[in-house]
Amino acid sequence: MVDITHKTNTLRIATAQAIVQVSKPETIAAIQNRTVPKGDVFEMAKAAGLLAVKKTPDLLPDCHPIPIEYSGVAYRIEELTIVIELTVKTIYKTGVEVEAMHGASVVALTLYDMLKPIDKGVEIRNIKLLEKKGGKSDRKAIPEHLKTAVIVCSDSISKGIGEDKSGRKIIEKLDLLGIEVNDYSIIPDNKNTIQEKIKGLCALSYQLILITGGTGLSPRDVTPEAVSELIDREIPGIAETARQYGQERIPTSMLSRSVAGLVGETLVLTMPGSTGGVTDYMDALFPHVLHVFSVMEGNKH
Repeated sequence: MVDITHKTNTLRIATAQAIVQVSKPETIAAIQNRTVPKGDVFEMAKAAGLLAVKKTPDLLPDCHPIPIEYSGVAYRIEELTIVIELTVKTIYKTGVEVEAMHGASVVALTLYDMLKPIDKGVEIRNIKLLEKKGGKSDRKAIPEHLKTAVIVCSDSISKGIGEDKSGRKIIEKLDLLGIEVNDYSIIPDNKNTIQEKIKGLCALSYQLILITGGTGLSPRDVTPEAVSELIDREIPGIAETARQYGQERIPTSMLSRSVAGLVGETLVLTMPGSTGGVTDYMDALFPHVLHVFSVMEGNKH
């Protein structure tokens, strides 16, 4: 199966449709009057569809087992057509569109099976996904021309000892989102140097500053303190979200001292100095954290 361990749980909703066409009005009347020999067609088909939703990963090899938290079936009769809509909801790492389509398909097939003794002209048509929400398809629009900087805070790398990997990983992740990095710099983990760099970028109207390194427990790791002194409005939920995400994967993530907040109208985030740490932070926060710019823009009007 596809690796989804890097994803986060979000509300996922999918609605699928299937259409059953009968050949005569008497069939519709029998359904409505509950006189079909095999029983209550709509209730039996609904039960079959709900069961199918839960059994989807048992039949489709690449489907992940998902905690289904809601399934619902709705019917609509339009002359000789029965329109089936099946909705599935979960809070999980991957979507439920296949589950919804599988459920709608089985509802339609059950209708066919129950109606075929009284109508030899029943057809199943147009099984399709109507709507899905959650995940990549629900990403907020990324602001255009987001002026972005990546700062690597490391005494050794700034001296040419060792190679930067965490800053490059951030740039790689941003590139996948279509965000260009306008300033990439490596500086010592020194409070005054860090603060001067941030002030200079803010003066140049940078909107997003991502800092990697200097968040450990050594007395030499001063990045969080340097940034905290400049922050006008802290946004604690950002760092909390990243730490929680990392904690589920690496228990030592609870030791991260990352901070996040606004320096004027510039969002500044500090991240760990390891490649794995920044990967987790980027996966946990982006692109959702960029909604802060929509909120700030809305507050101006």
